[in-house]
Amino acid sequence: MPITRIVKMVFRPEEIGKFQQLFAERKDHIRHFPGCRHLELWQDDKQKNVFFTYSIWDSEEYLDHYRFSGFFKETWTLTKALFAGKPEAWTLNQLVICEE
Repeated sequence: MPITRIVKMVFRPEEIGKFQQLFAERKDHIRHFPGCRHLELWQDDKQKNVFFTYSIWDSEEYLDHYRFSGFFKETWTLTKALFAGKPEAWTLNQLVICEE
């Protein structure tokens, strides 16, 4: 069953550009990791140092395979160095689809 992963990250304002560059450099590799169906980066409308990643994975096993990879560990180490606060993460199962 596909899952959605949302991660909230709060960065020090002076590090926003570094994070955006890091994400731009690594997004294609993340997106093409086995089991990743979709990847987006969102920025809060009011608090410009608050970002969210939104990704869809084939299963939690695929997400875990990514999360325990060397690539993720390296990327997360570089990302954590830019944080202003503790990140939050949610893994969600879709229940209802509402389309127009």
